[in-house]
Parts: sequence; structure tokens; C-alpha cells
Amino acid sequence: MATVQHSNPDMWGPLDEYDERVHSRQLRDDEHQRTIVQTLQDLHDMLINYHAPKVVHPSIESLMPPSRSFLGSILHPKPKKKRTQLPNKLPKGLYMFGDVGSGKTMLMDMFYDTLPHNITSKTRIHFHNFMQDVHKRLHAMKIKYGTDMDAVQYVAADIAEKGSVLCFDEFQCTDVADAMILRGLLEALMSHGVVLVTTSNRHPDDLYKNGIQRASFVPCINLLKTSLRVLNLDSTTDYRKIPRPPSGVYHHPLDKAAVSHAEKWFRFLGDFDDDPPHKATHQVWGRDIEVPRASGDAAMFTFDELIGRATGAADYLELTRTYHAFIITNVPGMTHRSRDLARRFITFIDAVYESRAKLVLSTEVPLFQLFMSVAEMDEALEAGRKDGSVKHEEDHEGVDDVMRQMMDDLGMSMNTLKNSSLFSGDEERFAFSRALSRLSEMGSQEWVERGLGMEHRGGLDEREGWQRVRSRWREDSM
Repeated sequence: MATVQHSNPDMWGPLDEYDERVHSRQLRDDEHQRTIVQTLQDLHDMLINYHAPKVVHPSIESLMPPSRSFLGSILHPKPKKKRTQLPNKLPKGLYMFGDVGSGKTMLMDMFYDTLPHNITSKTRIHFHNFMQDVHKRLHAMKIKYGTDMDAVQYVAADIAEKGSVLCFDEFQCTDVADAMILRGLLEALMSHGVVLVTTSNRHPDDLYKNGIQRASFVPCINLLKTSLRVLNLDSTTDYRKIPRPPSGVYHHPLDKAAVSHAEKWFRFLGDFDDDPPHKATHQVWGRDIEVPRASGDAAMFTFDELIGRATGAADYLELTRTYHAFIITNVPGMTHRSRDLARRFITFIDAVYESRAKLVLSTEVPLFQLFMSVAEMDEALEAGRKDGSVKHEEDHEGVDDVMRQMMDDLGMSMNTLKNSSLFSGDEERFAFSRALSRLSEMGSQEWVERGLGMEHRGGLDEREGWQRVRSRWREDSM
């Protein structure tokens, strides 16, 4: 087998290993698999300059419950629970799922074996064995210090000391004891700077299906979906035989992987062969709308190029008559200081939704933080607690289950969010909640694949049928 020598060994990454195996005919070059390997390469490149922070163990005292005596409750009131903060420079890990034979083990081998040399401590372990070890450690801690202590935090710090990159094979949850501690354990590991990479047979949404007290496990599912990049290893293609990108249409944060995320989706939704990317100009009421990159039915903008300019509903409607897919990059988190941008972006979201077009985003923050910073959320939450408006069981109208669970996990209600200082008046509050709901719906597999001619949905016939539906919509909206 031929070997290519690099003067810098860190330059040899998963993509080099994949090319080497293709060249030596150990593997057949597969476009979908190559896309997955490129995602592994993106993480490899981010890890080259990554140095995990020093692990700081919590004190035993801080993990013990407060005194329950009347005098103790007065002298030592229960401290407000702090939200776990992840390091700003923590590279986003990966969650790779697929059926038997999808190459999970081989891909994990490529990633783990080519980790940069600065990652001096790394661990790879079968998830079942990992959880057995965790429960043994927890048992020992509770025998020593009592059953009331929060031993998960201490055990997580111990594990973090042994590896800044932690790779799990076959992530699953079949036991209620695992389900109860996983969210806190994984979040604590990441708070110490541990980068998680895992394989699984199931999408996070399908973990612990029908398990006892599954509602208590949902926060862990949301953590996996927001803190790791979820990749589908099972290849699906459209009528052109082009593999669909393995990740969802939304990506955060704005790291190296965000660039390849946008490019992969632009290539898939556009038509690079017959209509290579180019600039385009459209007119609305005598004004020019510049499209920096267009290909086929897809248009690509940065947030500033589309929303940062003086654009409005008429511009967005004209664009949705021409394009069926939009890739918007570098979307910032918006606070009360960027109210005009938030309003414009919500108007754009409405136009894309009502035209049934596709929307791909790379964002600075998770979706549910797009219109409110963490500080604003905390402020709104505290105000809601004081006036009694924050109740965990309260309805979150206009938001689907995924978004509602995320907000439940924060202890927030839809009313709390809508009462943010970012929006003034009932109409803006309604537009805000509707935007969250629509973003969530447009991120679903059903929405993304509809009209693309995916082979499992009917191929070219399905695409042509959807084009007729959209043609009628364009006629009605003229």
C-alpha cells in the first residue's frame, strides 16, 4: 500500500486515510461516504488547534444537598441552580447513526486513528461498557459520601481528566438508570471541554423509545441534537443520483464545519452541472435585488447580504417566485439591539415558509436562541418567576414538540419568551412564536425532502408533481 508522508503528521486526517484506501482499492469511492468523511475531516482540523481547559473538580461540599432544617434554610438558602456553560471554543462533536453495514466502525476508526498529535489524551469505548464503569464509580461515591450527593458531577470530572476526546461505539439507552443520569453526565463532560463523538443505530429522537419515564430522557435527546452534529450514514439519493447531505439543514455554531455544511447543501439543492454558481439580478418595483450566488433553483446569501440591506416583504416574495431553496450563512443571534434585523428575518422566514421552499441556515447560536440571548432568557425567566407567569406545564402555543421540550428544559414558557423586550405589541409577539414554529417545521425530513425527487418518495415523478403545485402557488401569488 502506497503511503504519502507529510512533514507535519497532523496534516494526515480522515480524508487522507479515505483517499489512501480508495487508491489501494480497499474501498470503493462513494460520494455519500466521502461527504461523511469530509465532516470528520472538518472536526479533525478544528482539533489541531484545540487545547481543552484544565479540569476543575467540584468540591464534595458543593455537591451535597443544603441543610433541610428550618434554621439552616434561613442561614443557607438554597442557591439558584446555574445553567451549565460549555466552553466557547469547544469544537462541536458528532453523532453518527445508521443501520448495520453503513460503515460506522470504519468511520470511527478513521477519525480516532488520525486524531492530531496535540490530543494527547483520548478514549474510545463501547457505550455499554462506559455506562457500567460510570455506575460503578457512582456507587462507590455514594457509599463513601451518602446517596444524596450529586455524584455525577464529580465522576464526570474524573472521566474528563482521562481524555479530551471521548469516542463511543454504539450509543444507546435501554435502562432507566442510564436515562436518568445521561443528560447531566454528557453536559458535565462537555463543560470540562471533552469533545464527544459517537456512533449509534438510531437517530437521537428514537433513543429510549417507549422507555420508563421517557419524558425525563427528552432533555438528553435535545442536548445531543443541539450540542452534537447529527449525521445520517444511510445514503439516500434523488432522481439525479446525487446523495443528500448527511446532516440536517440547520447548523451551529459558525465554525469550520458551517462552511462545508452550506456548500454541501448548495451543491445538492442547486444544479452545478447545468447551471454553475453565478451572480444574478432581479427587479422589484424598479430596484435591483442582487443574488451573490445562484444555481438552478437555489440561491445563497450571507445574512448581511440579504437581511443587512434595506430589504422587505416584496423582495422576499420575488425571490421565492424564482428560487425553491435558500442557503443563508452567518446568521447572528439577535437581541433587543438588533430588533430591525429580527423583524426582517422573520418576514423572510414567513415568505419562505408560505412558498413551501427549502431553508438551510448556518447560525451563531441554536435556533431557540436566535431572537433572545441567554442573558435575555435569564432576565425574562427571573421576571416570570417573580410574577408567577412561569409554569413548567404551561402551554407553548405555536411551537412544536421539539421546540417546546427545549424551552421546558430551560424552565421557560412561550409567554415568557414572547414578553421579551425584543418585541413590542401583540403582533410582533405572535410573529416571533410563529417564526420558531415554522423554523422547526422547515427543518423536518418531510419538509426538506418534499419535491426533491428522492428515490424512496417516487423519484422524478414526485419532483414534477411538486413543481406543478408550486407553479399554481406562483400564479395565485402574482
